[in-house]
Amino acid sequence: MAIYAATIFVSAFILFLVQPLMAKQILPWFGGSAAVWTTCMVFFQVALLVGYAYADASIRWFKPRTQVIVHGALVVLSLAALPIIPDAAWKPLGDEDPTWQILGLLIATIGMPYLLLSTTGPLVQAWFARSFPDGTVYRLFALSNFASLLALVGYPFLFEPWIPTRTQTWIWSGAYGLFAVLVVAAALQSLRSSARPDASTAHPGGLPEKAGSNANAGAPASAPGPMQANDGSPPGAAHQLSWLIFSALGSYLLLGISNHITINVASIPFLWLLPLTLYLITFILCFEGRGWYSRRVFALPLFALLAAMAWGLHAEGEVLPILVEIPLYSAGLFVCCMFAHGELAAMRPAPRWLTRFYLMLSLGGAIGGLLVGIVAPKLFSGYWEVGIGLIATALAALWIVRQAAMALRLTAVAVVCVCTVYVWLYVDSMVSDARLMSRNFYGSLRVKDEGSTTDRDASRNLLHGVILHGKQFLAPARQNELTTYYGPTSGVGRAIALRQRQGPVKVGVIGLGTGTLAAWGRPGDTFRFYELDPDVIEVAKTHYSFLRDSKASIETVTGDARLQLEREPEQGFDVLVIDAFSSDSIPVHLITREALATYLRQLKPQGIVAFHVTNRFLKLAPVVADLAREAGLHAVRVFDRPEGDAPFNNTDWVLVSRNPALEREPALQGATAAFETIPGLRPWTDDYSALFRVLK
Repeated sequence: MAIYAATIFVSAFILFLVQPLMAKQILPWFGGSAAVWTTCMVFFQVALLVGYAYADASIRWFKPRTQVIVHGALVVLSLAALPIIPDAAWKPLGDEDPTWQILGLLIATIGMPYLLLSTTGPLVQAWFARSFPDGTVYRLFALSNFASLLALVGYPFLFEPWIPTRTQTWIWSGAYGLFAVLVVAAALQSLRSSARPDASTAHPGGLPEKAGSNANAGAPASAPGPMQANDGSPPGAAHQLSWLIFSALGSYLLLGISNHITINVASIPFLWLLPLTLYLITFILCFEGRGWYSRRVFALPLFALLAAMAWGLHAEGEVLPILVEIPLYSAGLFVCCMFAHGELAAMRPAPRWLTRFYLMLSLGGAIGGLLVGIVAPKLFSGYWEVGIGLIATALAALWIVRQAAMALRLTAVAVVCVCTVYVWLYVDSMVSDARLMSRNFYGSLRVKDEGSTTDRDASRNLLHGVILHGKQFLAPARQNELTTYYGPTSGVGRAIALRQRQGPVKVGVIGLGTGTLAAWGRPGDTFRFYELDPDVIEVAKTHYSFLRDSKASIETVTGDARLQLEREPEQGFDVLVIDAFSSDSIPVHLITREALATYLRQLKPQGIVAFHVTNRFLKLAPVVADLAREAGLHAVRVFDRPEGDAPFNNTDWVLVSRNPALEREPALQGATAAFETIPGLRPWTDDYSALFRVLK
């Protein structure tokens, strides 16, 4: 039994360890967008589906000896893909569809090893069932999920902070070699077991005709008897459809809520892995065999959290605090997945049909992932998928309790109504006053007007997610006025004014928004904007006039700014502005040691790098100060709080320069603020970032 358990454990551990490892390697190539993780998850789920389909076909169509020969040959062939280091040729140039680029990169880099790892769970469990007809095979499913959980929890705490990413790839590749040895050993062990006299009851595919008496272990006391197929009979179409629906529901909520969290905070491994970890814990608890899920226990928390999450969507116009948002949606995801996976566990079949069960689970997971990662960005103009998922979960719960006590049925109906109303209010609040709504791989944009056309203060606002990314007054006399984060007393305003005193300037800007900074331009100046999202460039040119009205020469570059700056010859910027945000999420790869080195290469000797670090959730000023200190540079913090009715927001900027007299410049006198001290904070790099230490 040990060889099967070891193979399952190692394969599941490295299967889930490779997910954040690959995503982290390619995240800087695609602008640090939260959609990188979602797209990676779509690949992983579809690859899992293909692997499970192969396992199911292998068990059904091949004799045991053929299974071992074919699978062993494929495992040996997959070793040729090592080490799993992405080829730099996959770096985007700026005009590709990121979704297909990422999927192609993952297929080329990790496709074959990941496919073989994904087959291990169902295939080795089938071999185990052949060797031990009376064993509790579903305990191995719980073991695989436990190993996956260890990988996910360990990555942000044990691997990411301490081991360079390139070294991680070599360690993983070595572990894959160990897996190859184990899976071949397990295959040979299964052949020896099938030759025993007591294995004569196996059907041609190699699985026992009869399930052991433990096949039903761990099913919830309230499991629906008519839907169970664990007596050894073939699962019908209704059973398989139920497996598909509940699996898709869990996967859909996982990716939808992951998107919801990362878009508004930061696209980093910890926030990727938190929802996935909760998702896996529910699989472990539901399939471990001790009855952790009970419909009676989870029904009321499920209904309460569905209503609370729907309210949270509608309340986002008020901007939920991080200490409310992350716990609410994390707890909600956990309880929703306990519901979906608990009902799945109640409907699981006898071991003879486990590969078909896993196939339908993986198909449902892939469908849920495709709906969120591929379909939603192309079909929806906003992030509506979480709301749809909440309503779908409430409807599924209503169906499950349709024969329960009247009070529970009425509660379920009320929750469906509450979720529908709040989601409708959320969508209506986003759409009703929007001049434009669009969504693509990089996020959702919304342009809306505030105030009447005769109002002097009427403005046109650009929002990315729920965060204001710029505005312009509609009154003709005020259209060239500076607004929001870029006023004369802001850090960036002081930096540009300081350099303009010495003549025409060249300003680089990472992050276009509405193009407000172009209003600083004077004759002879050059403003060069780097913008990842082509939709933002289109919006800035068609709905705002800052770019075309500027007195400076305006240049726009499409694509990830860091990649473009690495490729370009030296630009000689007087000021380089780092102002890229996705909603309120920071692209971490723009605030690292390697990024700062790239900026310095493009800067004049006395030039200034202006980091925009205003953020609801994260204390980013100390991060920039640490980077400057390590590089021997000088950093000044400008913490601006405009007075009166000026059209400017409170802002936090950090100015970095080689100039030791930067803080004594007249333009900065009386405007600087002290940096906070964060114990244990280390300079961020492409291999290391510490979200926990900078949370507000």
